[in-house]
Amino acid sequence: MAEMGSKGVTAGKIASNVQKKLTRAQEKVLQKLGKADETKDEQFEQCVQNFNKQLTEGTRLQKDLRTYLASVKAMHEASKKLNECLQEVYEPDWPGRDEASKIAENNDLLWMDYHQKLVDQALLTMDTYLGQFPDIKSRIAKRGRKLVDYDSARHHYESLQTAKKKDEAKIAKAEEELIKAQKVFEEMNVDLQEELPSLWNSRVGFYVNTFQSIAGLEENFHKEMSKLNQNLNDVLVSLEKQHGSNTFTVKAQPSDSAPAKGNKSPSPPPDGSPAATPEIRVNHEPEPAGAATPGAALPKSPSQLRKGPPVPPPPKHTPSKEVKQEQILSLFDDTFVPEISVTTPSQPAEASEAAGAQEPGETTASEAASSSLPAVVVETFSATVNGTVESGSGAGRLDLPPGFMFKVQAQHDYTATDTDELQLKAGDVVLVIPFQNPEEQDEGWLMGVKESDWNQHKELEKCRGVFPENFTERVQ
Repeated sequence: MAEMGSKGVTAGKIASNVQKKLTRAQEKVLQKLGKADETKDEQFEQCVQNFNKQLTEGTRLQKDLRTYLASVKAMHEASKKLNECLQEVYEPDWPGRDEASKIAENNDLLWMDYHQKLVDQALLTMDTYLGQFPDIKSRIAKRGRKLVDYDSARHHYESLQTAKKKDEAKIAKAEEELIKAQKVFEEMNVDLQEELPSLWNSRVGFYVNTFQSIAGLEENFHKEMSKLNQNLNDVLVSLEKQHGSNTFTVKAQPSDSAPAKGNKSPSPPPDGSPAATPEIRVNHEPEPAGAATPGAALPKSPSQLRKGPPVPPPPKHTPSKEVKQEQILSLFDDTFVPEISVTTPSQPAEASEAAGAQEPGETTASEAASSSLPAVVVETFSATVNGTVESGSGAGRLDLPPGFMFKVQAQHDYTATDTDELQLKAGDVVLVIPFQNPEEQDEGWLMGVKESDWNQHKELEKCRGVFPENFTERVQ
């Protein structure tokens, strides 16, 4: 009998709950259709909005804090492996081995302590703070259901009172249910009206305590870690002093994004000239190939020093017997006034050789000397107009590359380190030509083609290249 009574109570409770759900659903439909008014509390609705915002912020903070802790743990593992590597490479006879081992142990303990304190003082506090939200969220939902019950009881009571045929018994029962529903709703409403604003205001203190704890723990951690790092540095300084002769120097490397050539001047050859500058060595550079003078250092490859934006070379003030193209063309003008050029000591010999090689009918250097034109101007005019150079032996004429300016001879071997550079051997003769784009010329570098390559191929595009000027000496 007791079991049958228990089943009856359970069935009755289920039926009551089903009836409540149906009544609430019906009431909500009527409210949405505008056939029943809804009790509203704007102040409470604002508290609910603040609650939802606070819950969202707290959930995000908890997630980010867990990510931070995971990163601390990952850094701990990385630092531990790095110290283990140091212990493995630290040889037993090196000074400070025991100190380095002790520093590694303290480093590991410091990371563990930092992580644990973050968990205790930040993450657990965060979990406690968020632990109160689910219960309040459930009570807010229950209050909403009780409010619907209250509105439903109120509407039922009002409908019985306005009916044409009044049933006092039903009205009395409806009034009793209304009072009961109102009492339940108001009890829940009052509690939430007090708790929600208090919870909203507590967020300030919680955020302050949480981030103060994190900041303080991180500050102490870095202070202690700084001491350990200083101790490790002292140990390594002691090791460096004992093995100072084997010091490894880390040198800067050129950036991959920088231009291949820049405004760095190439290192001069070891000829003892006044223009020589200290040799600059770059880490991981191969020594230039080729023979060198015994007892003298090989000249450094200047192409490996070309960094930064291209810079045109400064103008040279060396006396020259060259004549600009516009000056040569102006020889044909009636108003041409020759420029008086300063001749170098090598010019008389060159002039005499050119005179001996000239054919009948051509103007010689001696004839030019007696005229109003200097011998230098006549020589250059002849070479430029005919487009040929005359050899001292009179063997014949060789076509020159377009824009030919002068000849240089390599005094040292130079190993090309780029596809646009010339490979030079001591004694090679190079025909110097201008750059197609003057802005691409770097200080200390010339454009040219080896005379042997030009005589054989006559293809300027395939033979020309840049080379360091200080590896060569001008011969014409």
